[in-house]
Amino acid sequence: MTLTCPKDYYPTRFEQYQDSSTESTCPEYFKWIHEDLKPWKRTGITREMVERGQNVSHFRLVIIQGKAYAEKYAYSYQTRDVFTIWGILQLLRLYPGNIPDLELLFETGDRTVVEKQNFQESPPPPIFHYCGQKNAYDIVFPDWSFWGWAELAIRPWEALLQSIEEGNKKIKWKDRLPYAFWKGNTMVSYKRYDLTKCNASDQHHSYAHIYPLSWDKEIERGFKNTKLEHQCVHRYKIYVEGVAWSVSEKYILACDSMTLFIEPIFYDFFTRSLVPRKHYWPISNTNQSMCNDIKYAVDWGNANPDKAEAIGKAGTSFIEENLKMKFVYDYMFHLLNEYARLLRFEPTIPAGAVEICSENFACPLNGIWREYMVESMVKSPSDTPPCTMASPYGENEGEEK
Repeated sequence: MTLTCPKDYYPTRFEQYQDSSTESTCPEYFKWIHEDLKPWKRTGITREMVERGQNVSHFRLVIIQGKAYAEKYAYSYQTRDVFTIWGILQLLRLYPGNIPDLELLFETGDRTVVEKQNFQESPPPPIFHYCGQKNAYDIVFPDWSFWGWAELAIRPWEALLQSIEEGNKKIKWKDRLPYAFWKGNTMVSYKRYDLTKCNASDQHHSYAHIYPLSWDKEIERGFKNTKLEHQCVHRYKIYVEGVAWSVSEKYILACDSMTLFIEPIFYDFFTRSLVPRKHYWPISNTNQSMCNDIKYAVDWGNANPDKAEAIGKAGTSFIEENLKMKFVYDYMFHLLNEYARLLRFEPTIPAGAVEICSENFACPLNGIWREYMVESMVKSPSDTPPCTMASPYGENEGEEK
């Protein structure tokens, strides 16, 4: 590995072996790609539309003839931008020569930025982001943590999921603690602060165990109390949003515990296909009802353990079967291809952009940042093609799903 991008080192084209035995159908949530790009279906995407989003974006990414270039506009929290771009670079390694020329803007914050109310008279700027919500046009893209969250010592998704699966086997569901569990930073949202009021006490009959977390202290302790594979010992786990959506969704759903999903405002790329009372148990997000709903869910689950266990395992099966890293890459593949088809201009390399590749991204780094990049690096092109994406939802089918 070197500090510069190699010339003529990677294949510019790689044909995957394909026959009926290698074909696979994409998970159902891939259909949301069509919904997220629908605002530009009629008009296409012009350069003027893209440029209007620069002031609220953190970086621009350009792909031309299989090579990537980036221009940074603003500081991203921790290394979100670095690991997001790293993931796209691995996509180029997985499917060399199969990602079309394109130019896009990416926003790495928590909240959505393309609010629908601001674009009633003109097409919105296409901005890629980690989450969306019904009142925004942000284009949803897999978040950085699939390649590791180094600052919190959370390993890349593929390895971490395997560790969680092993942890699930240690305690049978009916032998787990019969309470709801949540641990996290309570200072980032009112929902999380309200959740602390549901904590174990005589008044609440100990139905919920809520643990406020200081990440600064956990860093000092070497993350001894925050290993996700050790947090699957309760029958019920709670998901609650932070500033916006939280990357903790996938970790919580992977635990075999029945997930108590406090009604979210935001969504990421895969959760829109989760079904209430099949993959999770819905909980009201209002201060008045939240604790009562959690208590009811725990009481119901303890009275109906087979049904509660089935919901927990269905949520975990959804994650294990539909959120393999191959599908994460395939989602990126299809999203970028569909986006590129909408472009009505020729992508160009900005004057301030630099060529980026795995070598000049990973080599300058040290410690856990470089370790996670090496661990999540795509070692060779895929020998099978991307999954086959289903046709779009019907005109009204996907709008309020």
